[in-house]
Amino acid sequence: MRIVLVLLFLAALSPTAAFSKTDCVNTEGEAVIVDKDIPSAKAEAIARAKWIAIEQVVGVDVKAQTIVQNFMMVDEAISREIKGAVSSFKVLGRKVTEETITVSINACVESTKAKDTVAGLAQNTAISVFILTKDPSHPGGGYQETNLLADSIIGSLADQGYTVIDVAPTNAIDGRVVENAMKSGRFLELRSLMHRFLTNIVLVGKVDYTVSTKKGEDVGYGLSMPFNNVTARLNYRILSRNTSGTITVLDAGTEQAKGVAGNVEDAASLGLQQVAEKITPTILEKVAKHLKGVTRKVQVKVVGISDLRNNFEIKEDLQNIAWVTEVEDRGVGEFTVSYPENPIYLANSLTQKGKFRIEQFTPYAITMKYKEP
Repeated sequence: MRIVLVLLFLAALSPTAAFSKTDCVNTEGEAVIVDKDIPSAKAEAIARAKWIAIEQVVGVDVKAQTIVQNFMMVDEAISREIKGAVSSFKVLGRKVTEETITVSINACVESTKAKDTVAGLAQNTAISVFILTKDPSHPGGGYQETNLLADSIIGSLADQGYTVIDVAPTNAIDGRVVENAMKSGRFLELRSLMHRFLTNIVLVGKVDYTVSTKKGEDVGYGLSMPFNNVTARLNYRILSRNTSGTITVLDAGTEQAKGVAGNVEDAASLGLQQVAEKITPTILEKVAKHLKGVTRKVQVKVVGISDLRNNFEIKEDLQNIAWVTEVEDRGVGEFTVSYPENPIYLANSLTQKGKFRIEQFTPYAITMKYKEP
C-alpha cells in the first residue's frame, strides 16, 4: 500500500513523465561541408536528423527545413528543448562526399516534449484557418471542404503577407472536434493544428443556415414567395498560443447576413459573401493587433563594416526583410530591429541574402560577419 501511494505521489508530481510516450525512429540528415570542416557539418547533419525525428513523431505537415535553412542555428536557438525531446540517439552511419555529409541515426523522442519543441518554431505570421460549413440544402450531411467564406478570408489574409493554411482539405482534424470545441469553449485539442502547421494563430468558425422563406411558399393573399431567403450566421474564434503554451482567445464573435436567390445554395452563397465582407476587416485588425503585441526588440551587430556606406546598405537590407517594422541605427554596425517573429527567422532571412555569416545567435541578439561584395 505504501509503495502504491509513493508511485501515485510521483506521478502527481510529474504528469509528463508518467504519461509521455516515447517513439524511436530512424532518420537521416544532410549538411554542406564548408571550408572542409567535416566535424561542424556532421553536427549540423545530426541536428537535422534529430529535428526530422521530432517532426515524424509529432506528425507535422510544414517542415522546418522549408523555412529555416541553417539547422545549426535551429539547434542553438532551441537546444534545450531539442535535447529534452530527443531522450537518446545513436549514429547508425554516415556518408561523406566532396560537398556534403549525410548522417543516419536512431532517435528516441518523447511525444509530449516533441510537441512543445515544435511549438517553439511556430510562426506568428502564419495562420491556420478552419471554417465549418454544411450544404444548406442538406444540413444533415457532412462538412464541405471549401466554401466561399473561407476562401475570401484566406485570400484577404494572404494579400496582407500572412502565410495561410486552409486546414479543411488536409483532413488534419475532424470537423466534429472543431464543432465541439466551439460549443464547449475548450480549445486544447486545436493545439494540434499549431504543431502540425507551425502556426501560432488559428481561426476556427462554424456557419449555420436558416431558411426563413422558401421559393413557392404561400405568403397569403394567393401569393407565393418567388425566392429563397437564407440567413448565413458565422460563429468564430481567433486563437493563439502564448509563451507558456496556453491557448488564448484573441477574438470571438458572430456575424450574419441574408441572401435571396432562386435556389437555396445561391441564396446561402450570397449570404456568405456579405458575411465575408463584414467580418474580414475585423479579423485583419485583430491579427495585426496581436502581432504588434508580440513584436520584440532584437539587437543586431554586424562586424566587418568598412565605412558608413556599408552601414546604410545593411540598414536598408534589414528594413526590407518581411515583417520588420522598425530599424534603429545605434552606431556603426549596431542596430535594434523590431520583429514579431522568432528571431531565428530574422537570422535565416539575413543568411539568405549571401552578404552575412551568422557568428552568434540568441533569441535577443544576433552577431553577423559582413562579407563585402
